[in-house]
Amino acid sequence: MSRGATLVLGWSLAVAAMVLFAGLGRWQSQRAVEKQAMLDAAAQVLTTREVHPLAAAHDPARIDRYDWAVGTGTFDPRAPLLLDNQQRDGRVGVRAYRIFVPGDAGPLLVDLGWLPLPPSRELPPVPRPEGRLELRGLLAAPPSSGIRIGRGLLQVDEGWLLTRVDMDAIAEATGLSAPLAPRVLRLDPAMPLGYERDLELLANTLPPDKHRGYAVQWYGLALTVLATALILTFRRRRSTPGGPRE
Repeated sequence: MSRGATLVLGWSLAVAAMVLFAGLGRWQSQRAVEKQAMLDAAAQVLTTREVHPLAAAHDPARIDRYDWAVGTGTFDPRAPLLLDNQQRDGRVGVRAYRIFVPGDAGPLLVDLGWLPLPPSRELPPVPRPEGRLELRGLLAAPPSSGIRIGRGLLQVDEGWLLTRVDMDAIAEATGLSAPLAPRVLRLDPAMPLGYERDLELLANTLPPDKHRGYAVQWYGLALTVLATALILTFRRRRSTPGGPRE
């Protein structure tokens, strides 16, 4: 292969690598902006705590928003739902959900908090809270589902083990006659009901700072490829017979 062809091939590969690395950096930057906006919106809601009814969980226009909601109702007798692979303070466990039926709205999932899993991975019991209760908390989208493979839930003993929170699959599997709300009620940590919990939105995913850090790394790799390509090009020219001398 001639030196000219080698140069063209080398720069083609370099440009392709730079485009790839810059694209990954741009994606990480965008994720940082999106997640920071999520955190800012939730912080605003938690500061003002303007009260909405639990029925707001069913509003499709607010599916990606946050609302502080309060309402009364009863927990459905159906089995609890446990979201697998949830970490808290470095410990592995599950996040416990139960279906709640407000007096003036359709059913919705209530996040009762986090429970540890023993080495045997025996699922912990999640007793149904009895009677008519007033709940309050943050209405938010369920945890990100990632890649959807299969139904996402499996009946185990007296409950359901989830790999993701898929409202349609849950409603179908549990035999609900009405659709579940697209948003989940993150129960107020100050309430005595439930288990270990907080209102952290990014507990099991990367925060904005991590995305920014990865973005800098990808952009740095793109610049490194550019610098390497330039150095190799000028060295090749200087080593070519008849080329410019120092």
